[in-house]
Amino acid sequence: MATQDAQTLVLCTLIDGPLHGYGINAAIERLSGNRLGPGSLYGALSRLEGKGLVESLPGEGRARPVRITERGRAVLEREARSMARVTERVFESVRPDEVRYLDRVAASDAGRAYKGLMLDALAIRPGHTVLDLGCGPGTDLGAMAGAANGNGSGSGRVIGVDIDEEMAARARERTAGLPGVEIAVADMHTLPYEDGSADRARTDRALQHAADPAAVLAEVRRVLRPGGRIVMGEPDWDSLALDHPDRAVSRAYTRYIADEAIRNGTLGRELARLAAGAGFTVPTVLPVVSVFRDVQAADAVLGLKRNTERAVAAGYLTAGAGRDLLDHLATGPFLATVTLYVVVAEVPAG
Repeated sequence: MATQDAQTLVLCTLIDGPLHGYGINAAIERLSGNRLGPGSLYGALSRLEGKGLVESLPGEGRARPVRITERGRAVLEREARSMARVTERVFESVRPDEVRYLDRVAASDAGRAYKGLMLDALAIRPGHTVLDLGCGPGTDLGAMAGAANGNGSGSGRVIGVDIDEEMAARARERTAGLPGVEIAVADMHTLPYEDGSADRARTDRALQHAADPAAVLAEVRRVLRPGGRIVMGEPDWDSLALDHPDRAVSRAYTRYIADEAIRNGTLGRELARLAAGAGFTVPTVLPVVSVFRDVQAADAVLGLKRNTERAVAAGYLTAGAGRDLLDHLATGPFLATVTLYVVVAEVPAG
């Protein structure tokens, strides 16, 4: 732990009254999830006392209580105000509405990269019937309609399916006037289409929220023709890596996302197995690693502050560890990565 970080932790523990060394370290553990080594603890106390930020009270040896001085309180309050301004400036506090969020992801470098791969992997031909399951506000329907009607014949059909009526209404607005595009309000677990009636299907980060991804794949297998294909793009949130000096803190954050925040948090790695179990062949699995070097670009996709607060509330992080994580992400060199899997699955021909 950095010297300045250790000193700040010590000051925080003394706000409510004097403590001796063992008590300070126990309080630090409650705040951050880790104790300081003896050298770090007593080195921090010595430096703080030299600056006039703490003072020792009567006692013997290391059992002497230590209290924060008025100067120390002023320094700690000033640092807290400064850090609050930094985090407020860097992180969003309120999640944007769902449509705006989906558009933001689609427009990001990471979104454009994997969506392009998915469109290529679909290999849509003129005249195909294509299902976009969990189509949201219809962000990707235009590109698929262009491929299905590439010869200008208008013979292809692209059907956007979403269970949310508001999303379906937005998709209708966005695709009005596009030939061959239809929008249906339906549950992807029970599709209202005949057996073997579609050539292609697609899910883009929708199965991670599904109640039963295996059941969805069985239903897609039913409606696809022999030789039909589904292309799926789903994250593996257990692969999320945030660079932080304390790996226990960053791992706890990732566990919260994979175990609690997302219904099927490790679905990306499971897709090939689930598809095979539904009767598909799986010729292609493509890992797509998104790398974020800018904290605000990452926050726009990952919701770092909101999810840190939720991880604290769920008990995955202490309040102190959550503050330390956000402080580090906001002020230090930033790096985060996460892997999304693009999986191609096909119905055996004939």
